[in-house]
Amino acid sequence: MSQTADADTSQQTDRNNHPNPPATLSALAVEAGIKFNGSAPWDIQVHDERVYDRILLDGSLGFGESYMDGLWDCDQLDVLFCRLLNAEIDQKIDKWRRLRLLGEILRHRLFNLQSRRRAFQVGEQHYDTGNDVFERMLDPSMSYSCGYWKDATDLTQAQSDKLDLVCRKLELKPGERMLEIGSGWGSLAHFAAKHYGVEVVGITVSKEQMQLAEARCEGLPVTFKLMDYRDVDGQYDKLASVGMFEHVGPKNYRTYFDIAKRVLKKDGLFLLHTIGAPFSTPKTDPWIDKYIFPNGKLPSAREITSSIEHRFVIEDWHNFGRDYDRTLMAWWANFDRAWPELSAKYGQRFYRMWRYYLLQSAGFFRSGQGQLWQIVLAHRQRSTPYRSVR
Repeated sequence: MSQTADADTSQQTDRNNHPNPPATLSALAVEAGIKFNGSAPWDIQVHDERVYDRILLDGSLGFGESYMDGLWDCDQLDVLFCRLLNAEIDQKIDKWRRLRLLGEILRHRLFNLQSRRRAFQVGEQHYDTGNDVFERMLDPSMSYSCGYWKDATDLTQAQSDKLDLVCRKLELKPGERMLEIGSGWGSLAHFAAKHYGVEVVGITVSKEQMQLAEARCEGLPVTFKLMDYRDVDGQYDKLASVGMFEHVGPKNYRTYFDIAKRVLKKDGLFLLHTIGAPFSTPKTDPWIDKYIFPNGKLPSAREITSSIEHRFVIEDWHNFGRDYDRTLMAWWANFDRAWPELSAKYGQRFYRMWRYYLLQSAGFFRSGQGQLWQIVLAHRQRSTPYRSVR
């Protein structure tokens, strides 16, 4: 099903009728092996020349919004973004936008964008988008994080293998009590309770997620709570956090690990599953921040390790970021296939936004800029030797 050229027909004039893009943009595109109005499937087909000014003025935000507005198209957005990121075009454009970029950096440095007051915003804007979207896009377990494709041939198996990998890394045993920080639609809680015999307490900031998770885990020793991680108490044998740390923010990392240290029993294990950035940066992508994950921030390895010091020891660090590319392409195929059922409710601008989000993200991981880490942590005083698994 192709929906890449269905903007207003008044905008879709012959590509050769448009003025050439500014020389600076053309030169950067050439660096990435991309052309404006070229013939390759990853080339940018311009329908409205205003797109050039929006890129120059607003960078990635203007690029994404102009796509949502139908000002340009591309048959293979994932390849386009992989090429742009491999050539570091995003960073080069930022150099021209120093005044605006400074404002974005100051916003992150001066304000705690992941404060307790803001904690529920991402749940309301993104995770509460609509369970119908996620039910059609995700696998049957409703896992909204990277699958593990080492031995898998389809999305369902990749997600089942990921859930089992988490449980094996945590050395789960029947009767143990596990806390899941960021429980989503209950995929890990359901899997761990059913296959490993543990009791699970899951916390989330999304009402929609919690409602569906409770229904899916009915009859299992699983409890969900609508709460911020800063309100967690009690003692747990094991801790897991899968795809939630990206919403914590650098100003809160030490608090996050202090809480995890306090509630984890001395001989327990903590598995942190998070997307990682290849370097520390004081800002986040403004389009993703505005439309997908408000107030999110990808951690770097240095930011994580400096926050762990004097709190935990690292027992294992596993990177399988390339698997996220394959996961995202499977999500896109599911969403695109289901679009006829969703279109009347969500509309064409949502379709373009969601397509841009999934395929941009696939290109991010394919380029190697995006990484996916599973980190196993323990108290320094833990008496049981740890043996990593893959």
